[in-house]
Amino acid sequence: MSVSDQAIDIPSDTANEIGSAEQLKDPNYFPPLNVSIPLGIQHVMAMFVSNVTPAIIIAGAAGFGFGSNSADFPSMIYMMQMCMLLAGVTTLLQTIGFGAIGARLPIVQGTSFAFIPIIVPLVAGKGVDAMAAVTGGILVGGLLQACLAPFIGRLRFALPPLVTGLIVTMIGLSLLKIGIQYAAGGVPAIGTAEFGSLQNWGVASVVVVVTLGFKFYTRGMLSVSAVLIGLIAGYIVAYMLGMVHFGNIAKAAPFALPKIFPFGIEFSVAAILGITLMSFISAIETVGDVSGITKSGANREATDTEIKGATYADGLGSAFSSLFGALPNTSFSQNVGLIAMTGVMSRHVATIGALFLVVCGFIPKIGAIISTVPIEVLGGGVIIMFGMVASAGVKMLADVDWNSRNMVIFAISISIGLGLMLEPSALQHLPGTAKALMSTGLLPAAVIAIALNLLMPQEGEIE
Repeated sequence: MSVSDQAIDIPSDTANEIGSAEQLKDPNYFPPLNVSIPLGIQHVMAMFVSNVTPAIIIAGAAGFGFGSNSADFPSMIYMMQMCMLLAGVTTLLQTIGFGAIGARLPIVQGTSFAFIPIIVPLVAGKGVDAMAAVTGGILVGGLLQACLAPFIGRLRFALPPLVTGLIVTMIGLSLLKIGIQYAAGGVPAIGTAEFGSLQNWGVASVVVVVTLGFKFYTRGMLSVSAVLIGLIAGYIVAYMLGMVHFGNIAKAAPFALPKIFPFGIEFSVAAILGITLMSFISAIETVGDVSGITKSGANREATDTEIKGATYADGLGSAFSSLFGALPNTSFSQNVGLIAMTGVMSRHVATIGALFLVVCGFIPKIGAIISTVPIEVLGGGVIIMFGMVASAGVKMLADVDWNSRNMVIFAISISIGLGLMLEPSALQHLPGTAKALMSTGLLPAAVIAIALNLLMPQEGEIE
């Protein structure tokens, strides 16, 4: 659900110091550690902020996130910890593999933005107790996604660029409101004089400006870490303004093991249906990421074994993550871009990055440090990240043949989906489960687009 970033380029005159051209295209090749470690860390830096952000957003929607003063605030820190740990574990499942599970390619897994529009309405204002239904939905959705692995390639026809582009664009559009709310001071500040203050917008603007500067005027690791550097710059400014508080760091343990079903588990029809549908879409996107890796890194098509293995790992990884209270995992597209830029396809490089994430996941103080970031600083970062999700969808739509058939399908899907998302009260007479699913906007848009694309004849088929 992301776009690629620039990376450390490997100059051709020094490639022989790393390996031959054939070795660099080989997933099983292990480059020297002086190259593998920096490239592995670069993979982590490319996805670190995006990986923990969904936990922050969902905790905030539920009412135990930033600024909530909730007694359950430590649950958000735990969720961030699990996002790091499980991203590392599921990445290892892809890079090292286990039997038929895993592509054994440099696929980096992380917490998916795609599920946020589905999960937020399920937990909105309900506190930490609502996470039990989310856990059940992720467990079932992940297992069902894994069941698609043997024939996932044959299902791609149902999601052409018209459909996938619309879905990704809707995901980005549905998240934009959250970015603005965070930059203005967060949901708890709505209705107060503090919300939308010049100080809040000033801090968020620092993040945006610094991010743009490093993204476009630097290269290598500085460019790929532009959002992270922007957040650090905003954090420094916020600290100077007295907006940073360190109380949670001292309370966090230096080491902690994950808990089994920390929020309990509940099987809700709305959660299962919503998360399962997005798991199907996530599976198709994973196939695209696998193909992107093999084409850009080795100039070949992905094999059926690699596609099936990646889908197994994607689904089972999400199901496994749910056992520990984490959110759904999927392949991160920005890391696919790194492989295209560096030319190093070694799965062992991604393994090094995964091991770093696993270590971070056992140290709650890292999550506690992240929790000291003011919500306005985070807002500046997510404005960029969510906007990039929407722009990635627009890029997909550029490949569509915009004939009258496709324009009508797009028009109906986005009109109903975006309209229901903007005016959920129009669904007040629906039963609870149907209302929860339809008010996401994303699910009705996706279902309508898929159905119309399958049912409506192509232009010229009817005489």
